[in-house]
Amino acid sequence: MTARVLVVDDMPANVKLLEARLQAEYFETVSAFSGEDALGICERERIDVVLLDVMMPGMDGFEVCQRIKKQPSTQDIPVIMVTALDQPQDKLHGLEAGADDFLTKPVDDIALITRVKNLARLKVLNDEMKLRASTGDQLGLSAVSPDNSLQHGVDGRVLVVEDQLRAGNRIVRALEPLHAASVETDTTAALEALLDGAFDVAVVSLNLSDVDALRLCSQLRSHETTRHLPIIMLVDSGDEARLLRGLDLGVNDYLMRPIDRSEMLARVRTQVRRKRHSDFLRNRLVKSVELSVIDPLTGLHNRRYLESHLETLIARAFQTNGHLAVVVTDIDHFKSINDTYGHDAGDRILQQFSERLKQNTRGADLACRFGGEEFVLVLPDSNLEAAYQIAERMRADIAAQPFEIDNQTQVPITTSLGLAILEFDDDTPASLFKRADNALYVAKQAGRNRVMADAA
Repeated sequence: MTARVLVVDDMPANVKLLEARLQAEYFETVSAFSGEDALGICERERIDVVLLDVMMPGMDGFEVCQRIKKQPSTQDIPVIMVTALDQPQDKLHGLEAGADDFLTKPVDDIALITRVKNLARLKVLNDEMKLRASTGDQLGLSAVSPDNSLQHGVDGRVLVVEDQLRAGNRIVRALEPLHAASVETDTTAALEALLDGAFDVAVVSLNLSDVDALRLCSQLRSHETTRHLPIIMLVDSGDEARLLRGLDLGVNDYLMRPIDRSEMLARVRTQVRRKRHSDFLRNRLVKSVELSVIDPLTGLHNRRYLESHLETLIARAFQTNGHLAVVVTDIDHFKSINDTYGHDAGDRILQQFSERLKQNTRGADLACRFGGEEFVLVLPDSNLEAAYQIAERMRADIAAQPFEIDNQTQVPITTSLGLAILEFDDDTPASLFKRADNALYVAKQAGRNRVMADAA
């Protein structure tokens, strides 16, 4: 899917020129000739990037940008301000309004395409994470809540990579009122520090004397832990060609020397805020995926994961002519515990029971909560004898020590277990589970607190 770019300018000739440049690179374009039109389009249509002229009659670009960023439905759309103004205070005004980047007229073609590509890529990534996380919300899976720090770009952890120590220290002093900043003159040490994941932003000098700064940026983008780390490049005048190469490699932003302190603080703040937002969405997605396969009460895998994983293990056992056993277990007379002590006490029993299951299984074994007080153990590479020993050890451990309901109350608990092994050519997860469940029924009928193997 190509990125959709909204071009906003009150001069039709400027709009047509920018649209022609973007369409030549296969971007889809939409045009607006006033701030009001642009806001309406952003509300109604999918827009991936806004190219916004600053000087417009009525509502100027700064106000349009501010309103885009304040509206929940449009605040994640990247905005590039296109301006004839080239004073630091004008850029600062735009950054404070929420602009993600600037282009100065006359607009350079390479800079235009590079900036739009980078921001469109970020927008697509964030949209995908938001979509997946919202699916988790609809399923009741997501449990990650935003906090106020997402709205602020302060207290960031910034590493300045600059082999001229005095220059690096000047940057650190400029950042320190708002951020925890440090300087590293050795690029190998800098890469190691950044790969540890302890920083929110890397500020990298393009003109390092002994190494290629672009190689460092490429290395950061190739590692999983730093793939999404914001990189701000420090560039000397006349080195624009290497800057554009850096932008192609994934550098997020840049500052031209001599560095304006206010602009630097604003750009670092923007990158810190953007990283926190992306991290929030990424963590939210990871959490929703975890919750889709993890039982929230016990921390064990749930039935959904069991059914999928057991199918994989059975297929592997058939391919390798290996062993596999399934144990189904539940807590004896669990209903009476809930009736006597309440459901909160029952939940504590389930949590402690789960811990004992994990303590009595091997690393390759899988313990799952199937539902209610019923649990399933999958034991790879276990024949009947080995599976019986594991199940019996588990039964004895459950019965040996009472379970705590509170500091004053302990109750004895026993469990019944039924097991079955993979032994037929047409065995499936359902047939294996059914045989183990039948064995559990026999164990209960025989008096509970015992292990029974399937007799098939």
